[in-house]
Formats: sequence, structure tokens, C-alpha cells
Amino acid sequence: MKAVFLTETNQPLIIKEVEKPAPGANQVLVRLQFSALNHRDVWIQKGRYAGPKSGLILGSDGLGVVEEAGEHADQSWVGQKVIINPSHDWGDNPAAFGEHFKILGNPEPGTFAEYIAIDEKYIHAKPVHLTDEEAAALPLAGVTTYRALFTRAAVQPGEKVLVTGIGAGTALLALQYAIAAGAEVWVTSSSQEKMERAKKLGALGGFNYKDEEWVSKAKEATGGFHVIVDSASGEGFINLIDAARAGGRIVFFGGTGGAIGNIAPNKIFWRNLSILGTTMGTLEDFSNMLAFTSAHNIKPIVDKVYPGLADAQDALEYMHQGKQFGKIVLTNQ
Repeated sequence: MKAVFLTETNQPLIIKEVEKPAPGANQVLVRLQFSALNHRDVWIQKGRYAGPKSGLILGSDGLGVVEEAGEHADQSWVGQKVIINPSHDWGDNPAAFGEHFKILGNPEPGTFAEYIAIDEKYIHAKPVHLTDEEAAALPLAGVTTYRALFTRAAVQPGEKVLVTGIGAGTALLALQYAIAAGAEVWVTSSSQEKMERAKKLGALGGFNYKDEEWVSKAKEATGGFHVIVDSASGEGFINLIDAARAGGRIVFFGGTGGAIGNIAPNKIFWRNLSILGTTMGTLEDFSNMLAFTSAHNIKPIVDKVYPGLADAQDALEYMHQGKQFGKIVLTNQ
């Protein structure tokens, strides 16, 4: 089969012919039709992600058809179209993953390939309301944002929510999920166009985070946010603390902006703020995410579909430019 490999950090991805995997006793073999990119793929390629630095098949999101089931797996999966949960071996503690936790695509072989062998417990029937491309784009962003909003931040109807960096797949799903839950949602971006597009999806407004007055404008408009969802961290994190209302929750799952920096502790404890870290999700989070997505007819925004695995490097470069509004999808077959 063909698979996209990272052979060395900071070098272009290449396609190799490798042996098609055989499913283990509790696994299924999926012929992948579509896969989707995440920012972790960019950071893995650049050597800025924990884990192996070479010899990897990248990709955490995928959709395909089950071709074969192992001897102990449910044979009725054969012929079904499925999506894959990329959050593996979470462990027994629902509050935090254990020492064996891993994410599909590093270190396990990922979805930028024609086939993947995967444990049966990580496959789910494709949501019927989604196109194949939309379904392929859902798993990682879906479970990450669902856990952030509902398991960790416990967002409630009527609360005011801020989603930072609108345009990324996770941010857009956070917007859609929070609106579906009855929250009032605002966004941040440096792009007026992206903020206008977010408004068409239901956002009540947007703030340009490059505007030095954006926090005061946001507080004037909203009174401060009950929940803030962030995926960047960095020096701008202090602005999120200022933008939260007393008793608010800031939930974050990314660090592309780097270290958070010096923050006066009284800004947090005096105002009874909660700073909540989150990563991926449990098997239950993933199942609940699928149910919520289907119940509210939520469709991931797909920005661009590339025609083949040979376009993986171009797709990564496009993602790194940050111009996308939604998920970037690869055609695997």
C-alpha cells in the first residue's frame, strides 16, 4: 500500500510503498478513503512535538470502509463505512489519561495511508448526516472540543463563551458546539473575513486580538466571559484572564504560542477563575461527541480537499500558513 512518511524532521513528507497491515485478533482493517490534517502534524514535522521524530505515518483523522475483521472482532463491521477515534489507551481515570496514552499518527501508524489496522473499540459508524469528507474531519477536533466545553468547562445555556483563533477546525467546532448548547458565542481572530464568516455560523461578534483594546471592547460588549476556549497559549494568555468574568473558566488544549509567561496570581485567585487544561478525550467523550454532533446536525467546516496522498506536503504547508477556515482533507484512494 501507499503511505505518507515523515523520514526526518523539517524535511518534506514522502510516499512509500509498504506492506498492507494485517488486522490483529481484536482489530479491523480499514481501507481509508479520506483523512484530515491537524496542527499536530505540522509540529511533528518540525520536530516540536513529543515522541518519535522520524519513520512515522502521520495523520490522526480518517474515514474508510472495513475490509477485514480479526478473529475476535465483530464480523458485521466488514463493508461498513467508519470513522476512527484517534485517542488511544486513555486508561482508567476519566479525569486524566494514563502513562500508556497515545494519539494516532505518533507513535502509532496514522491515517495518511491507503489502509490502517485499528482496534475495533476505536471505530464508529459514520454519522449519516455527514459527507465522507466532513466525517473524516470530525474525530480529533470533535473529541477535543467536546471534552473542553462539556467535560471540563461544563458550559451552560445562556453563558457567554469566547473562542479564540477562529478558523482552525477545533475553534470552529467549539463555536458550533457551544451555540448548540445554548451559549452566546464570540470569537477572536486577526482576520476580519474569518470573523465575518464566524458570524454567519452564529457568532454574536468578533474581536481582533492584534487590537490592543480588544479586551476592554469585549468586556464592554459582554461583561466578561463565563467560558473561554483557547488553543494557542503564549503571551496573549494574560488577555484571556482579563477577559474572563469573575468565576469564569478558561479551558485550553494547545501551546503553539509558547510559554504563558508572567501572570500575577491575584488575577486568578482573587477573581476565582478556573484554568483548565485538556487533551483529547475518553472513549465516553468520543461516543458522547458523536451523539451530540448527530443530535444537533453539526457539520465540520471543510476548507479544502486535496486530491491524493501525494499532496500531503502541500496540505501541511497550506495549514502552516494559517489561511484556512475549517479542516483540510486528503483523498486517500
